[in-house]
Amino acid sequence: MNLNSQQNHRAAGVLVALAAGDALGAGYEFGAPLPDDAEVTMKGGGPFGFNPAEWTDDTSMAIPIAEAFLDAGTTPEALTSVVRAWAAWTRDAKDVGAQTSNVVARARRIASDDGRTDPTADDFTRAAQEFHARAGRSAGNGSLMRTAPLALAYLDRDPAELMDAAGVLSALTHVENDAQEACGLWCIAIRDAVLTGKLEIRTGLPLLPEERAAAWLERIETAERSRPRDFTKNGWVVEALQGAWSAISTTRTASGPDHLRAGLEEAVRGGRDTDTVAAIAGSLLGAAYGYSAVPFEWRRNLHGWPGLRAHDLMTLGVELASGAGRRTQEWPRAEHHDYSSWSRTDVLVQHPDDDGVWLGGVGAVARTADLGIDAVVSLCRLGTADVPGIAPENHATFWLVDSAAADSNAYAGYVLQEAAAAVERFRAEGKKVLLHCVRAESRTPTVAALYGARVAGVTPLEALERVRRVLPNAHPNPAFRELLAAEATGRPSA
Repeated sequence: MNLNSQQNHRAAGVLVALAAGDALGAGYEFGAPLPDDAEVTMKGGGPFGFNPAEWTDDTSMAIPIAEAFLDAGTTPEALTSVVRAWAAWTRDAKDVGAQTSNVVARARRIASDDGRTDPTADDFTRAAQEFHARAGRSAGNGSLMRTAPLALAYLDRDPAELMDAAGVLSALTHVENDAQEACGLWCIAIRDAVLTGKLEIRTGLPLLPEERAAAWLERIETAERSRPRDFTKNGWVVEALQGAWSAISTTRTASGPDHLRAGLEEAVRGGRDTDTVAAIAGSLLGAAYGYSAVPFEWRRNLHGWPGLRAHDLMTLGVELASGAGRRTQEWPRAEHHDYSSWSRTDVLVQHPDDDGVWLGGVGAVARTADLGIDAVVSLCRLGTADVPGIAPENHATFWLVDSAAADSNAYAGYVLQEAAAAVERFRAEGKKVLLHCVRAESRTPTVAALYGARVAGVTPLEALERVRRVLPNAHPNPAFRELLAAEATGRPSA
């Protein structure tokens, strides 16, 4: 599907924000609601001993969905790929939901009794139906938490097809109508958010039978009158959805990155199944606000099964939304990004206010070892192997286009300040930093000016003039220069 730059950016944020909410809530799982002023951090721990910034089963179950639909498209074969990945994951997972664990074990037995080594999607569906018949219910939140990748796979399809596909995907483990419908409603909301930037859970209601649509409308309205902490049984899919939507709707006085942060913190402060409610909320907030809205402090160490990090989740989101499969020779999966046709990429100077910060073009990245660089802040696209010798957590990447057009960047002011804060954070840790874009002419001097203002106690425009003494070709584009001027006068920046 041909997405515009903003849609592509929003698609890139879906899985990253899902995982951020998941990891944020991991350390608080099964705890009581928190006070409104309680700090929420990716502290790790919790009942299953997750590491700080490590995602849980919510994201781990979503990843095979993304990978299967990326490789097999919207085909029946994709579902069997999904369940086989789940079956492999459960063998060593720190945490698997009780209902999901039961279904996986039964599906394995069904396959074994039939002389097969690996279960199929049909085995899972049968096992889930047996569980439902035996227990009389199967509406845990385990299918809703993982459903987001499906929305990206169906961006160019009719919403009714997406509603049906969400039900089928849910029924691999969770058969009950509440679970299937919740997945459908949430997927359609994600699809709508990626395509339009709107946050609305009601979009899919007309696709449900009239009486079911009425029931869900009442549930949605209850969520909008409540706080996440009011849903004391959020292990049930209905209250998990209500808790996530409540977290989003009650923090709407904020917008963009501020709303994403406030919404996820509100979800975690609601208590109980904190990682799942925050993961569900994150997938929709990420779809509406995009990759850049997820704070660098959350993205920096975000990681989990099967050995992935934030960049990998961003890659899955971008590729899945494109509908073109894995693109090994293109950004963001390619090992190298070609800038050979660009001139003046080898510029490299020290920051005038901090000789522990180097300012350069993309060609300077190859010199990190020679210079003793410990951390890199990238403001342009790079390949996955273009920054050798730098630990992933010490490579900060920002989605920033060098353009003055209003629709080129989401939250340009926020992203520029985030990049400056990343430089400041790395320096506080004693690291020598390379700050770069392609030619160090617009993006790099803008961030360098913001950082210089912080460390030298001058205005950003004064700091820019100092930067230009060492970077004579520094000419931030008009939009970036306006942002520097706004910072200098205390006016809010976009």
